[in-house]
Amino acid sequence: MNLKIAHLGPPGTYAEQAAFFYVNWLQNNKDITPEKRFELCPYPTIAQSLQAIITAKANIAVVPVENSIEGSVNMTLDSLWQLDNLKIKLALVLPIQHTLVSRCTSLDNIKTVYSHPQALAQCQGWLAQFLPNVNLIASNSTTEALQRLEAEPTTAAISSSRAAQLYNLPILAEGINDYPENCTRFWVVSTEENNTIDCTHTSLAFSVPANVPGALVKALEVFAHLGINLSRIESRPTKRSLGEYLFYLDIEADVNAVIMKSALGELQNCTEILKIFGSYRVLPVG
Repeated sequence: MNLKIAHLGPPGTYAEQAAFFYVNWLQNNKDITPEKRFELCPYPTIAQSLQAIITAKANIAVVPVENSIEGSVNMTLDSLWQLDNLKIKLALVLPIQHTLVSRCTSLDNIKTVYSHPQALAQCQGWLAQFLPNVNLIASNSTTEALQRLEAEPTTAAISSSRAAQLYNLPILAEGINDYPENCTRFWVVSTEENNTIDCTHTSLAFSVPANVPGALVKALEVFAHLGINLSRIESRPTKRSLGEYLFYLDIEADVNAVIMKSALGELQNCTEILKIFGSYRVLPVG
């Protein structure tokens, strides 16, 4: 039986690179044997990648959650809250180096640049300096943008060098992201509870019973007085009413640790809905 891994497509995206790393990691840990094959399944959107797990079209999804330049990937956070029974198995930190891909022979001939909104934002300084007058148009992924270059000779796309090679397209400029240490954190997600014993982080989200003074503070004080560190906190609209928010937390502790069990017991008393997405390790890629 194939292990089906959903990711943002088409082939050549950074999400696919992260998925390949995950497969190699499984093979090195002998979680995939020669008898058990894997299949990468590209989807047009991040949300569809996660929905593929719910509908049993895939076993695993590898999805971006946070970039070091542009912050959180909202579609991933929203989908994790809206869909039930999704669990994080692992986090992967992938270095990101963007390239400008085009059949134009000169930057002067480029009129339009396509890419994923995150990639466009991560290269906005470079674009302002070298292509200040071009139209910037968002696409579903960095690789999807490459498909326009053949038919539109005055266009360019921001993508990875691997994707350019995969589609046999020329690279005009490399390393165009504004910050050289650019990286993206991906979550490996499934519907199964993580049984790894050396987890270092837990991710969860909650809503508060009412938008009143101190509602968020009460929840955060649970971790403060127990000495548990939060590595990230983020708010997202509940989509029910203007001014209502969900809060996403990354916590530096295993959900099975005694101190975390105590914290979660207290947290239940000051939240409306609490979703625990799971505990996991964080692995650097490359």
